[in-house]
Amino acid sequence: MNKLGFGFLRLPVLEKDGDIDLERLNGMVDTFLQHGRKYFDTAYTYLDGKSEWAIRESVVKRHSREEFLLADKLPGYMMKSYDDCRRCFEFQLERCGVDYFDVYLLHWLNGTNDKIAEKYREFEFLQELKRDGKARIIGFSFHDTADLLDEILTSHPEVDVVQLQINYLDWNSESVQARLCYETAVRHGKKVIVMEPVKGGTLADVPPEAARVLHQVDPAAGAASLAVRFASSLPEVEIVLSGMNTMDQLLDNLRETEPLGKAEMEKMIQVAENIHHSIAVPCTGCGYCLSGCPKQICIPRYFKLYNEYFANPGDDWKIRPAYERLALKYGSASDCIDCKSCEYRCPQKLSITEYLKKVAETF
Repeated sequence: MNKLGFGFLRLPVLEKDGDIDLERLNGMVDTFLQHGRKYFDTAYTYLDGKSEWAIRESVVKRHSREEFLLADKLPGYMMKSYDDCRRCFEFQLERCGVDYFDVYLLHWLNGTNDKIAEKYREFEFLQELKRDGKARIIGFSFHDTADLLDEILTSHPEVDVVQLQINYLDWNSESVQARLCYETAVRHGKKVIVMEPVKGGTLADVPPEAARVLHQVDPAAGAASLAVRFASSLPEVEIVLSGMNTMDQLLDNLRETEPLGKAEMEKMIQVAENIHHSIAVPCTGCGYCLSGCPKQICIPRYFKLYNEYFANPGDDWKIRPAYERLALKYGSASDCIDCKSCEYRCPQKLSITEYLKKVAETF
């Protein structure tokens, strides 16, 4: 069993300037395809557009169109008209260097963005693309409650797939509602694509007690690969996306495995409580919060440092200088003006401004 899809949100970068390391990425793409995997996922907004560019350079230009499947997403929340959808789609085709997308989704539907999608007939636009052969499979990515998901799927049975955040840490989460959303999609007869199976890397490095329990599930598997395997074991899941920036991560995720049994999955869900207590800020590092921040605060990077401090306060002498270097280049945590633009954009529904106050107090 291997349902791995290559997510182009987190990619290898050059240490010198932070640009995408195409040489390393090319090697990873080739290895991914050599292992029989084909699904690549990007979006208009990922990496400020560099993700679609990287798809063109690393995948499209170097491999025949029949070798890969490409998924992209319409930033429907940015649209101001039906015609905007067409213009954006054509631009994405050009930036990716393709004539069609195998999968095309409305990006990031929630209570607010769904209203925009209805206002500008974005579901109708998806159907038009499918009729014209410009998108083979249509659907949407979703970050909200199962009740809203049920409403959308009831109103739009024409969609083929739903992309959901699913991992064992969020399985019973009140905010993410991974289990409830998965069950809702299945009830409507929709296949599921999984995003954030490792929760932005959170499940790659778990506390010692959690690691001991996971070792009992599979002594040969690492924490990250077990997290991917949890999502892959759900029967109606077709693709499990992982953003990878090293060859070791890719090879670990490419291992062929057997589906987890019910008892094994329950054991992983139970260990989630232990992990929750070890995380100060459950940020996945997606970066959605960055656009629109008037003070240009590098929120995910500050939260990562804060989590490191929370786990190892004795390393303060190493962590504090890293924070100070970032603050010279970006806005510091204390620069936050509490506008909450970041919170509106956060798929995890985090109280970002409150967490920034804690970061400022710490550093």
